[in-house]
Amino acid sequence: MVIAARSAADLLHEARGRERAACIPEAIQCYEASISAAERNGENTILAEALRRLAVVVHHRNESARARELCKRSYQVACDLNNDILAAEALNTMGGLAVRTGDVDDARAHFRHALQRGGHARELRARVELNLGVLSNIRGELVDAVAHYERSVDSYRATNDEHGCATAYVDLGIAHTDLRQYDWADSYFSKSFEIAERAGDTRLQGICLVNHAEAHFLRERYEEARRMAEAALAIFDQLDSRADKSEAYKVIGMVYRETGRPALAESRLRTAIELAVSAGSVLNEAEAARELALLMQAMGRNQDALTLLNTAHRLFGRLDARVDLIYVGGKVSELETTYFDVVREWGQSIESADSYTYGHCERVAQRAVAVARGLELDDTAQTAIRLGAYLHDLGKVRVPHEVLNKPGPVTREEFEIVQMHPIWGLELLAAVEFPWDLKPIIRWHHERYDGTGYPDRLRGDEIPVAAQIVGIADVYDALTTARSYRPAMSHEAAMTEIERCRGCWSEAVYDAFIAAVPQLDTHAPSLLEETIRRL
Repeated sequence: MVIAARSAADLLHEARGRERAACIPEAIQCYEASISAAERNGENTILAEALRRLAVVVHHRNESARARELCKRSYQVACDLNNDILAAEALNTMGGLAVRTGDVDDARAHFRHALQRGGHARELRARVELNLGVLSNIRGELVDAVAHYERSVDSYRATNDEHGCATAYVDLGIAHTDLRQYDWADSYFSKSFEIAERAGDTRLQGICLVNHAEAHFLRERYEEARRMAEAALAIFDQLDSRADKSEAYKVIGMVYRETGRPALAESRLRTAIELAVSAGSVLNEAEAARELALLMQAMGRNQDALTLLNTAHRLFGRLDARVDLIYVGGKVSELETTYFDVVREWGQSIESADSYTYGHCERVAQRAVAVARGLELDDTAQTAIRLGAYLHDLGKVRVPHEVLNKPGPVTREEFEIVQMHPIWGLELLAAVEFPWDLKPIIRWHHERYDGTGYPDRLRGDEIPVAAQIVGIADVYDALTTARSYRPAMSHEAAMTEIERCRGCWSEAVYDAFIAAVPQLDTHAPSLLEETIRRL
């Protein structure tokens, strides 16, 4: 491309056209040439604008530090010119960069400063309203976000800026998708795409397509979702935008998962994760990991599912400090719901072969959480107790069926095998690093306060409170349900047996259990010792 002897203004115009046509290397070359020409000729108005626009382009190429420096230079040049509009434009762009790196307070300050300096200009006000909508979206205030986006559209229309409207339409489509107002979302994505196509804005077309694909996916319009995501992928391949390609691959993988093609789904979702990692996109990596975890869950690969969910949870934790144009709290809540589902299903799959114990883990979890609330344990501890209760018997998959379901008393040798199940449970989870402290519950829920438990013969406060809570809930449920070696006890009989052995738990845990346990009416009494031996 020949750029010699051209004016700074011509080069700036050419750069903008190249950028919209997704010819990014050529666009950067033209912006840099425009900057050089403007500096030579003292054309500082063009210089400020070229610096700012180049900042946006290099930021999309993951060169955030360079983007910030270019923006600061643009702002300083505009200030030296006493040009409020150009200064406000630079401030608005600086705010956008701050949002991308998670500094919401800094972003808000930049946007407000931009309105102070140049808010009388409708074009600028339109962009600032758009960015304020993004900030509302980050906080999960979707209705406020929609209001900001609509004001942005009004300002763009007042200046006949059709392309600006298209940008706001995409954000409106995303917000309405999150609000599950899919017809509105369809309308906004379609409007934006039509404008982007007329304007030749390739990247905006891709963004419209991939976000519209997600809306179709949520409506179970899988073929339309796949078609749009693949069209977006073709565009992002041209742009060499790895983060955007990751998003497209994620949607394609989700479609394959829901339409019964697990091998293709796994391939696409793993590609999405790899691209997100190479692009440094924490958000895309976290979301693709969660979607792959759902696939692993559907395939019965629960351990793989938990590993992926742990990865996603850790990544969303990083986003909580850095922010990435999402409502992080909502994403984490959604992720934890998935986490509970996977752990519950795994616990139930362990029980499914035994009609005597089916539903045991769910009941233990509910009662254990009730005891934890009575002790006023915090939400994190309650979550750990709930999940630990679901998985407390995981190691029993290695205990022979004939031992677990033996009609009469177990022998000493058989009991020694049963005593191994807490350790075997931890071995099965050795590769999983949980966000919550579950492993002490799994290992020590059979320890007793008086030192008579197993597998480590812990005594007194050596036993974590969470393990004691799951332990006492476990004993109660075992006593009040029918087993191969005895019928179920009544609630009253079970409570008598538990009181007789109250030294197995701390006084605080025992009292909280007595206060929390529901008054159930079941059947005939039996002995606690044999029940404990078979738990």
